Order: sequence, then C-alpha cells, then structure tokens
Amino acid sequence: MSKKFLIVGLGNIGAEYVNTRHNIGFKVLDFLAKKESLDFQTVKLGALAEYKFKGRTFLLLKPNTYMNLSGKAVKYWMDQENIPLENILVITDDLNLSFGTIRIKGKGSDGGHNGLKNINLILNTQNYTRFRFGISDQFKKGQQVDYVLGEWDEQEKAALPERLEISTEIIKSFGTAGLNNTMNSFNGK
Repeated sequence: MSKKFLIVGLGNIGAEYVNTRHNIGFKVLDFLAKKESLDFQTVKLGALAEYKFKGRTFLLLKPNTYMNLSGKAVKYWMDQENIPLENILVITDDLNLSFGTIRIKGKGSDGGHNGLKNINLILNTQNYTRFRFGISDQFKKGQQVDYVLGEWDEQEKAALPERLEISTEIIKSFGTAGLNNTMNSFNGK
C-alpha cells in the first residue's frame, strides 16, 4: 500500500476569490499548512506543499487551472508522484449540504460541480474520494453564481475555524485510518 496521498483542495486563484465559499478547498489546505508551518511552492499547474504525518506523505495541491479545469492538475500530479486513485482526496464545496456539514464518499457523481465534472472527465472515473464541505443553498433563484462566489457571512466566518480544524483531522484520518473509518468518524459531523 502506498503511503503517499494527494490531497486536492478545489478553488480559484486570485485575490478576489480568497474568501469565497467556492474556495473552501484552498481554505482547508491553507489552514493545515499554517497550522503545520508548511509552505506552498508554485509548481506546474498549481501550488504544492508536502506534509509528513505518521509515516505518510501528504501532497497538498491547490490547482491554478481555475475550477473548471481542475482535472488537468489532478491527473498531472497523480502521474508525476505515482499516486494511486484510492489515495486521492478532493475537497470541494457543496450547495446541497447545510453550512459546515461534512460528507466523505469514496465515489459519486459530480453533483453539478464543475471542478468535479472536469476531474471525472480527465480521470475517466468517478471512483475517487471526495470530501464535500457544505456551504448551504441560502440564495434566491438565479443568484447561485453570486452566492457561490460570494464571501462568507459573519456567522459563517465565526464558525469556520472549528470546521477547518475538523477538516484537517479528516485529511490525517484519510491517510492513517483509511476511507471507511474516516467516513464513520466524520460524516454528518
């Protein structure tokens, strides 16, 4: 079994996206990097940081391809680092879950998410682990894009640190305890 994991946080590059709901994947990886004093290096198709924990190596990837082309970066770094599909974890926002709700699944559809849609297309499979972070659907009809690309409200900002802390535990659990144990421990929390 490979002890190397590719943890992909989905988001968009650029200062205007930093604190948006759609960038929760980047935010989770930035939180872990800050907590563990890791530095992201600009690499081909993204920014990469290496985190070592309990004999495992976690490559934290923030694709710089923009959300809709995330698959290109995922595929490149999977191949470059020889990481098997089962050792990939993709962190993404999810409108269908209430704010801060966590859902980890070993496979599934893209759920209308353009980042996942592109990863499915490029990898030619839906069989990789997703960590969906609920951002809720509190927007008026026709306002979805503005909502997703909007910044967190004050209540969400106050709750985020605790949710981000749990998110870092999920990453570590995925690499050390495995997918099933991680799902059992964290889903719905």
